[in-house]
Amino acid sequence: MKVNDAVGKWLGWIGIVLGVIGFFWASIWMGIGAIVLGLVGIFSSQKVLNGVAMGAGVIALIIGLV
Repeated sequence: MKVNDAVGKWLGWIGIVLGVIGFFWASIWMGIGAIVLGLVGIFSSQKVLNGVAMGAGVIALIIGLV
């Protein structure tokens, strides 16, 4: 599966936004959303951006579970 470069950028940025929102509100759901968007976007050429989105999602998920 190959994702278009522009789609990969959008998925990465939306994932980062969800992860940051997850730091403050609905941590578990926003974290899961950021992780899923990062995983889908990792199939584009924007691997670092989507990796950051997954990282933000994991941190939000950890905050929600603690």
